[in-house]
Amino acid sequence: MMGTKEVTDGEFKGWRYWDNDSFEKRVGPFFFRKEGDSYVGAFRAEKRHMNGNGSMHGGCIMSFADFGLFIIAHDEVAETPGVTVTMNSEFMGGALPGELMEVRGDVLRAGGSLVFVRGVITAEGRPCLNFSGTIKKLKPR
Repeated sequence: MMGTKEVTDGEFKGWRYWDNDSFEKRVGPFFFRKEGDSYVGAFRAEKRHMNGNGSMHGGCIMSFADFGLFIIAHDEVAETPGVTVTMNSEFMGGALPGELMEVRGDVLRAGGSLVFVRGVITAEGRPCLNFSGTIKKLKPR
């Protein structure tokens, strides 16, 4: 898969990550793999992901949601650079250190230059964030 590397050890052995995205590696790192016909993203919540109240910082969850847009739409954008045009989200619950965070969803529509996505982030299976967004596929330079 273009621009990705496979994890070779640890909890996420066999999963992939985007090696060229320094922000995602720093804030996550976030991982993904194909399950059946769709993709799932995941990471393990750490103390550094928490806010002052001890639950996951909203900015971290939203960064994972943005990652999720591209994971969910992987087959539509894998060979084409893209950017997030819109993202809407609703917080549904918190996450604590040590919990497994996952993102799953659906491509609602994929056209010539726009891909519409919806997804849910969970912590140990509990819904934390519902989101939808639009990706703009860019023309290669």
